[in-house]
Amino acid sequence: MENKNAKKMRTIALEEHYATPAFLEASNHRMEETPARRSTVIDRLLNLGDLRTEEMDAAGIDTQVLSLTSPGVQQMEAAEAVAIAREQNDYLADRVKHYPDRFVGFAALPTPDPDQAAKELERTVGKLGFKGAAIMGHTQGRYLDDEFFRPILEGAAVLHVPIYLHPTVPTPKVIEAYYNGNYPPNVAVMLSTVAWGWHIETAIHSLRLVASGAFDRYPDLQIVIGHLGETIPFMLSRIDDRLPKEVAKLERSFGDYFRENFSYTFSGFNYLPSFRVLLLEVGVGRIMFSTDYPYSSMESARNFLERLPVSPADKEEIGHRNAERLLHI
Repeated sequence: MENKNAKKMRTIALEEHYATPAFLEASNHRMEETPARRSTVIDRLLNLGDLRTEEMDAAGIDTQVLSLTSPGVQQMEAAEAVAIAREQNDYLADRVKHYPDRFVGFAALPTPDPDQAAKELERTVGKLGFKGAAIMGHTQGRYLDDEFFRPILEGAAVLHVPIYLHPTVPTPKVIEAYYNGNYPPNVAVMLSTVAWGWHIETAIHSLRLVASGAFDRYPDLQIVIGHLGETIPFMLSRIDDRLPKEVAKLERSFGDYFRENFSYTFSGFNYLPSFRVLLLEVGVGRIMFSTDYPYSSMESARNFLERLPVSPADKEEIGHRNAERLLHI
């Protein structure tokens, strides 16, 4: 039976994906899906029109914050990444213009060329009205703690917009060392990606950012990660215990950065025990709604939000108010 009260609360979903045929071709996009599901997912990635908004209506989703799907442009050569990112951002801006009450944009950034990425962030925020950027994990094995990427971090901090740090596939050397084993190849693929590996990739990426002092240099920098914290909440007390700020040469503890410079979304992790750990570690003010459309169900995420063991006021915070504050919408 439909819960009519659930439909009354505004919802802003922060990890929602799109693509274009040109991007799918340029990125050699692959999915570990059955052929039937792959077709369904691609159809929905490509649709930023009535099909998507009708499905949003059916699930009780008011607004999607849209980002170019993984692997983004992070694994491209610099010149191609710059061109493809600009093309995708212009396309997304047009779609947001057509559906201003339903869609919000996160920029794709050509991280292989950090100076151009910073300029693209400034352009998309200043001229196109985007509310931040999404980066799909490492850039050909290089992480954002690298000095190479400072223009991007500085740009996001100066503009007061967040970076959504999304998982990507580990590097081939990591896959060979950690995930290929005495089991079928398809098991190794899933272990290295959606079942484990890319969540650990994002956790390590986030920890590297903190350890590098990025948030001491840019205290206004805000990062968003999905999947209820990419395993970090479970380990946070242990990290603080074994790697205090005095040892790490940081101004604050790891826990402080993860409570003050990071926010967290659902991303299809509609798991109550994991949510409870995140809530206890970071508080309701750092948790935001998302569905991971079209890879996960909007309806399941919306129902999970309604079932959360928090007050109605806290559901409002998670459902839309935290996102409104972070994104200035």
